[in-house]
Amino acid sequence: MNIDLYGFGPALAAGTLMTVQLALSALCLGLVLGLLGALAKTSPYKPLQWLGGFYSTLVRGVPELLWVLLIYFGTVSLMSKLGDLLNIPGLELSAFSAGVIALGLCFGAYATEVFRGAILAIPKGHREAGLALGLSKARIFSRLILPQMWRIALPGLGNLFMILMKDTALVSVIGLEEIMRHSQVAVTVTKQPFTFYMVAAIIYLGLTILAMIGMHFLEKRAARGFARANQ
Repeated sequence: MNIDLYGFGPALAAGTLMTVQLALSALCLGLVLGLLGALAKTSPYKPLQWLGGFYSTLVRGVPELLWVLLIYFGTVSLMSKLGDLLNIPGLELSAFSAGVIALGLCFGAYATEVFRGAILAIPKGHREAGLALGLSKARIFSRLILPQMWRIALPGLGNLFMILMKDTALVSVIGLEEIMRHSQVAVTVTKQPFTFYMVAAIIYLGLTILAMIGMHFLEKRAARGFARANQ
């Protein structure tokens, strides 16, 4: 194997950076959507429960690749009309933005169930104790529920992030120049499919290992106070 990957080494490095940016951006969006979805599903109000259930069921019922295609191509006419209205010719959703929205939407749907399970795992007595101390509902959530929910949900969220990292490869179908897109271009030019797909696999594996190390650190950090309380 050519040590500089036939001149495609810098391109693959740039693709790796794009993959990381895409995954982290989708993670931020997905965490917000997942938390909102979980709060809706655990709400005492039926309309919110239905809304949260509709979101998680609908998104999880459609493959991630279809969401990428639907969001990217489905917004073409909408963005064009909006551009005409605002007098901005050629207005369109970028491949990166479409990928962030699609992957964040999917991550959030699965994260909804993770957060929901974490919320239900917290004893009701903790909320009652907060009310007995005169704390507001917002303060009870931020000081009592959220830290415990985060600790319980972290392992599940970590697994979802591993999946998200690999799902970034789906965005190559709409032209985003991430790892798989650059690998496919390199294969077309050099006719060396095994070389470049193996390199792509090694890069994804390396990113996954780094993510696992980061999640292990976050889990240990989140469990510090809990471990001391149980000693």
